[in-house]
Parts: sequence; C-alpha cells; structure tokens
Amino acid sequence: MRKYKIKISIALLKLVNLYSIIENVNILGRVIALDLGKKRTGIAVTDEMQIIASGLKTIETKQLFSFLMKYFKEENVELIIIGEPKQMDNTASESEAMMLPIIKKLQQTFSKIPIKRIDERFTSKMAFQTMIDSGLGKKKRQNKALIDEISATIILQSYLYNIN
Repeated sequence: MRKYKIKISIALLKLVNLYSIIENVNILGRVIALDLGKKRTGIAVTDEMQIIASGLKTIETKQLFSFLMKYFKEENVELIIIGEPKQMDNTASESEAMMLPIIKKLQQTFSKIPIKRIDERFTSKMAFQTMIDSGLGKKKRQNKALIDEISATIILQSYLYNIN
C-alpha cells in the first residue's frame, strides 16, 4: 500500500509542476496588419506566439471599424501594423493623405492598442508575384481583394522579420 502512495504522490508533484509551467508560459497578443486602401483593406494576423503571419481577409474600408471592433472583442490584439506607402525617394505617396484620417480614427477608437507603420513599397507587386509562384490561374490573379490580403501578410511578415 505504501508503494502506491509514493507513486501517487510523485504523480501529483509532476502534475503540480506541469501546471506551474503552463501558468508561466507567456502567451502574447496577436499582431494585426492592415493594407489600407481607398476601397478595400487587406488584413493579416499573427498567431498568439507572434511567429506566423497569415492572411485573414479583405474587407471594404468603410466596414473596417465595425470589423475591428468585433475582432478585438474576440481576440487579444496587442499591436496594429499599418503599411506606409512611400515613393522611391522616400517621401510619402499620394495615398498617405487618404490614410491619415483613418489612422487618426484608429488611434482614437482603439487607444489602448499601439500602431506602428511599416514601409509597404512593392508589396502589391510581391503579392502578385506570390500568386504567380503559387500557381494561381490568370482569373484568380485578377482578384484585387486577394492581392490586398497577401500584401497585408507581406507587411506583417516584414514586421516580424525585423523584430526577430
């Protein structure tokens, strides 16, 4: 009988140690990336460990805030990455002026979530090339919503690459 008590006690100690390890694992919040456009916004997100960037979806820009409100209630998001369109001489592109009011509203609406900007030059071209490389047919490559989602994923992957 004593032999079984010792085995049970050892098993309980191991279980307690396992629980303490699990409690100390730091699950991070997700990082979300936005490829803002006049008509559409591509959205990408990381996993909780902030290792993998995945395309989430593309939505109409006018629906962005309602989508994000719902998403932020369901998921723990700790950072918003937004593409920063620049020209080759490093000056802001024309679309930056359209984006600034949206970014300001994002900062006001989601004031607890910081926003970082990432250079988004060539992301649309890289997204299109990714579609070609993955074997998508010509008809699917004309899907601008898919290009926006892939562009957001590239922006997010660029951020993840630069922090590691």
